[in-house]
Amino acid sequence: MSDYKTIIGSCKDKPGGIIEAYHALQREYNYIPEDAIGVAAQTFGLSPAQAYGVATFYSYFKVGPRGRYIIRICESAPCHVAGAAEVVAALESELGIKMGETTADGKFTLEFAECVGQCQSTPVITINSTPHLGVSAQGIPGILQGCK
Repeated sequence: MSDYKTIIGSCKDKPGGIIEAYHALQREYNYIPEDAIGVAAQTFGLSPAQAYGVATFYSYFKVGPRGRYIIRICESAPCHVAGAAEVVAALESELGIKMGETTADGKFTLEFAECVGQCQSTPVITINSTPHLGVSAQGIPGILQGCK
């Protein structure tokens, strides 16, 4: 893994540099390390509160450790009507965690997402941004097996 100070420094002179830095950190670590927020604040001349505000404003960014596999389920109306609640229950049951949590082994994190633009085949989950369309509760064990 790269040093987050180096990653942030590489974005110092880019337009939207702090956002670019947070994207780069998230690509590298799968989250934004909390210590990196202070470094970002210094690098971009912001208060720590402002740097934290940017990191938490965008739903794509997550501060603090997350699992290797980020499973997000769309919570928009079409997915809800198509059975997203049953898919959520299956995910929570299979993984032994609730939405917003990470498994003890650090492998899986469950999160809600807004519409992911795949309304033709609901419900939809994404695993590390790869969409899985028309998911059913019964199909969850097979989908998770692909991650193991």
